[in-house]
Amino acid sequence: MKNREFYITDDGIRLHAKLDFPKELEGVEDENSEQAKCPLVIIIHGYTGHMEEPHIIAAAETANEVGMAALRVEMYGHGMSDGAFRDHTLFKWMTEAMAVTDYARTLPFVTDLYLCGHSQGGLLTILAAGLKPDVFKAILPLAPATMIPEGARAGELLGITFDPDHIPDELPADEERTLGGNYIAAAQSIFPEHFIRRYHGPVLIVHADTDESVPYRCALEALELYDDAKLVTVKGDNHCFELHLDQMAAAIREFLSGF
Repeated sequence: MKNREFYITDDGIRLHAKLDFPKELEGVEDENSEQAKCPLVIIIHGYTGHMEEPHIIAAAETANEVGMAALRVEMYGHGMSDGAFRDHTLFKWMTEAMAVTDYARTLPFVTDLYLCGHSQGGLLTILAAGLKPDVFKAILPLAPATMIPEGARAGELLGITFDPDHIPDELPADEERTLGGNYIAAAQSIFPEHFIRRYHGPVLIVHADTDESVPYRCALEALELYDDAKLVTVKGDNHCFELHLDQMAAAIREFLSGF
């Protein structure tokens, strides 16, 4: 079974994807054989992110180390996927996550599905698990940005301030990019706690207590709402675990090794 790079199409939108297999399956040629069977972890980046960031690669490599395949996917408007960053919304990401999940379920070698995402991808992990609660054996939200919907309703989000009752058509996202008002409008209607309560499987949350982008309280609040959740706190690190990436990977390794 060979690693591969390809596109998953959702309603005409191409999503850039990479599928990596554990080393012990590299010599297996027939994906339909019993020797090819293994679990699969879908891994999704965050807001402004992409699949080649060190923390995303580390999550994929850790999954491979414990005998699981890893499917990294770039969402609408990010990386090499179709769509403009300006036009992406959580609604689009949610429908794409469902399409990616449906695709993964067609792969002949897959035994169980897991979902992992970072930041906005961590929020998406929570939302997608709530949409398909019977599909994922376990989920791994990393620094989940559950404050996005509440910030959209309050008028202060990701360093952007605006009138939440009169959303402008366009807002500054960073020095180079803008964000469409539809992003805010869509986020305002999402309540993560509803999706959290729909998923009853095992959950691993990994979050740095000094995260400068997503408040640590997001992890604590999610931990309280889930039926079966564990929180691993990385002390004194930033949003992407750049100082202690090994600790993030170790938490993922220990959690996935338990299945």
